[in-house]
Amino acid sequence: MDQKKAGRFLKELRHEKQMTQEQLAQVFNVSSRSVSRWETGTNLPDISLLVEIADFYDVDVREIIEGERKSEMMDKEVRDVATKMADYANEEKGSLLRKMQIISFVGVLVLLVAIFLQTFHKSLDEINKGILFVSFIALVIMAILTLYVTGLLEKITKNKRLVKWIKFVTIVGVIAAFWRAIVMTFIVGILMLMVSSAKVEVYDDVSAYNDYMNFSNGAYEKGVDTQWTKWGMDETIWPKEISKEMNVTDFKMVYYNPWDAQYLGYMVVEYSEDAYAEEVKRLKEYESTEYIGYYCVEEEKTYELLAVNADPYQGFIYALTDGKGKIIYGEQIFCNYFMDLEYDKYIPKEYLLDGFNATQESEYYREKRKALEG
Repeated sequence: MDQKKAGRFLKELRHEKQMTQEQLAQVFNVSSRSVSRWETGTNLPDISLLVEIADFYDVDVREIIEGERKSEMMDKEVRDVATKMADYANEEKGSLLRKMQIISFVGVLVLLVAIFLQTFHKSLDEINKGILFVSFIALVIMAILTLYVTGLLEKITKNKRLVKWIKFVTIVGVIAAFWRAIVMTFIVGILMLMVSSAKVEVYDDVSAYNDYMNFSNGAYEKGVDTQWTKWGMDETIWPKEISKEMNVTDFKMVYYNPWDAQYLGYMVVEYSEDAYAEEVKRLKEYESTEYIGYYCVEEEKTYELLAVNADPYQGFIYALTDGKGKIIYGEQIFCNYFMDLEYDKYIPKEYLLDGFNATQESEYYREKRKALEG
């Protein structure tokens, strides 16, 4: 059987009737897309439609199948056989359709009950929320299937105004049911965009020392009411300025702001004997805070700790010494109990306080998050 030839023949017959595909589709209660497929030979009409099409075009079924007119018409016996075959196909299809309709209606009812029970459950945890979302999707699929097998879907799709209203109601319904998830997805997307666009800024020019510190706001002046911009942390442990008596052997300042600003810095200074003694005296007079236990930090043993300003949320500013004229100034300032910045890439481990761990894998972070969630 040549389907292409049969399709061309159906197209010729339609042109003889001076009808469009849309008009013919309405006659046989099918879609215009189905008519197009018949005429291109992609598909042929169901056997139940062949007799109707043959009668409509005043040809016999054999001519449609063979794709050309015959001099001899199909006799009554052949037509009767084709009609009985079409009736049988319709009866079989109708039985299957009725079963599908029953299954579809039952499926929709079951899903509606499931969604109702999940929605009004007293403790809707994350697992139940996931089940609710899957049930909603299954309901939509089952509803579409039900409309299809009952023949309502084709009628609905032909009514453009009704289709627009269904789309609007569906979108509003989804937003109403899952507005929290939609908002959270939007927020997460914004945060991810901020993280991907944020760059780690690294500075190692000690000549711009005062630009990196917060001393321009009067932090070293007595009687000045000031707030420090680095999350309120007091940086006056660090020197007020770089003097001639200071030999800076290593210096680095790092700034990173994916959504919350984070600061990392260290400076290694070798002092002359007198200058070292004076600086050690200044640092020991500083009112240091408690620091052990914050971010897993232990008692400092690698170096002697001269001064420290520690905060259980914001981090550390401190000064260490080897006792031989070298002083190491350090700071790690951040929030939310962890650093997004991979700090170990920018500061030698020995310049960190012993045990310092500001990652999300640390025990300190887990305990704080558990306390907040509890």
